Amino acid sequence: MRSYENRLFLQVLAKFAKMESFKIIPPSPILAPYVKHYWILRIDEVMQTCERVIPTGYVQLVFHKGDRMISSEQSGLQPRSFVGGQSMGFSDLISSGRTHMIVVAFHPAGARPFFNLPLDKFFGLNISVGEIEDRTYKELEDKLMNIDDDYSCIQLIENHLMSRLHLLNGYNYARIGAAVGLAYRESEIDAISFAAESCLSAKQFGRIFSEYVGISPKKFLRIVRFHRALHTWQNNRDMELAQLACECGFYDQPHMIHEFKTFSGYSPTEYLAVCAPHSDLFSAS
Repeated sequence: MRSYENRLFLQVLAKFAKMESFKIIPPSPILAPYVKHYWILRIDEVMQTCERVIPTGYVQLVFHKGDRMISSEQSGLQPRSFVGGQSMGFSDLISSGRTHMIVVAFHPAGARPFFNLPLDKFFGLNISVGEIEDRTYKELEDKLMNIDDDYSCIQLIENHLMSRLHLLNGYNYARIGAAVGLAYRESEIDAISFAAESCLSAKQFGRIFSEYVGISPKKFLRIVRFHRALHTWQNNRDMELAQLACECGFYDQPHMIHEFKTFSGYSPTEYLAVCAPHSDLFSAS
């Protein structure tokens, strides 16, 4: 799977469940600048389903405490626990059996302090915690598998993440964070203005941004623009496609249609027929 958190996927999965629980848990104040939230999905029984997930614009740390998902992209079971990198396309997930997932959803620039590798090394990949050159994540996985209480698991994850904050380069983090904030605020932004927000040359900015966010600035702006369209449409379902394209920074309507197909596999009208538009990137939680 290229990107795990997708409300459509969770809602459809839960629809078939005989017993299910989905919770979003906010991080502690000290981790709030880095972690968007944690989410937990528990399903005791579920019919086999195949659902599509889309890029979210941020890296995620995933723990499967129940049965693992099958990814059409990777043609096999997902790792038991893994870092899910940024991606530029959709994928399909197959779920059957007992689901129990705990996921750390980082802010776009928030994951870098917690891993030894630059985040662009995870691009398009789900890398097992046993393969990320940091044995402490494998130790964390082993501890989580022996704890049934979800809130105790979250506390254990938080303790682990807080122990990693000493790795943070605060200067670079602040500069990249400022650039990400600009991308959120402005629907039309060029590469030069994006780099200028961080007071870096375009070359320096591209290198540091990819290291911290896990994807190039240009690709990140494309994902943000797609999510801006979902968020705008979510709050104004009657908006015409031409107006939506204009307000969200696309060149024109055909450009928006092309981007929808790239990121979701659907045209905007096909997407709307399948599900209600929702942006995980622009959501408050």
